[in-house]
Amino acid sequence: MSWYRNAVWFVKGLREYTRSGYESASKHFNPADTEVNVAGRSFLVTGANSGIGKATATEIARRGGTVHLVCRNKERAEVAKGEIVTETGNPNIFLHILDISNPKEIWKFAEKFKNEHKLNVLINNAGCMVNNRELTEDGLEKNFATNTLGTYILTTALLPLLEKEADARVITVSSGGMLVQKLNISDLQSGNGTFDGTMVYAQNKRQQVVLTEQWAKAHRNIHFSVMHPGWADTPAVRSAMPDFHQKMKNTLRTEAQGADTVVWLAVSSEATKLPSGLFFQDRQPVPTHLPLASTHSPPEDEEKLMEVLEEFSQKFKSTSPG
Repeated sequence: MSWYRNAVWFVKGLREYTRSGYESASKHFNPADTEVNVAGRSFLVTGANSGIGKATATEIARRGGTVHLVCRNKERAEVAKGEIVTETGNPNIFLHILDISNPKEIWKFAEKFKNEHKLNVLINNAGCMVNNRELTEDGLEKNFATNTLGTYILTTALLPLLEKEADARVITVSSGGMLVQKLNISDLQSGNGTFDGTMVYAQNKRQQVVLTEQWAKAHRNIHFSVMHPGWADTPAVRSAMPDFHQKMKNTLRTEAQGADTVVWLAVSSEATKLPSGLFFQDRQPVPTHLPLASTHSPPEDEEKLMEVLEEFSQKFKSTSPG
């Protein structure tokens, strides 16, 4: 069935995920939803020095929010911060250097952040697509460490801070690529068979959808959502998928178009009128499975994913101070 899923997903992508899909969907947007002032609210955006993360941070800063940029590369992050401050006139932009593939460092960062800041909205945007199997210094497969475990640990560690605030939200930037994957908990680090970076990434993105659904059930006073930004022309797409970018570059969305639904989920009052735990595309909840695609997984697999990630996370927590 994988050929069927891939074919249906690609046809759907050509219709909905490209720039023309955004332009069509945006005719039905209510501009007032995002014409809001969020001064006094605190937002944390991972992977914020370029692409959708930077576009999101910029739009939130433009609306007066306090924005914490979490980035891996200090030099690029400093440049991005300066550009956001200059473009928006908002001085309340703070920079934190953190590699989301390093679980010990995430725990340390979160403990420090909890002692020094408040947080209303967490935006899990950082991600990677490594096309050859690569291990981190902790022996973790790099895509899994960043996209799944890193997202899990950062969110889990910051939940107590979010729970102190009114209208707290967690938004995770996933991908429509997850539609071609069924949750697979038997090989989370892709050690078996031929390694396909694109499919590993898609599996991680399926895992993020499951995480969001599970968190929504467990933490009723926080609004969780996960979204697909469409196919956008970002540095990550250009470097990780050069052939795809070359073929599609004239039809890809801008970074701002890719970020639009993230911003809407982060700032609009309309977003939280919808149930927690949904998957969004162009400001609308959409199904998490293609018709006839056989990608549904049993509830016990989804619960097992949470258990395994919790075990992983605690293993790395015990080696860090605090």
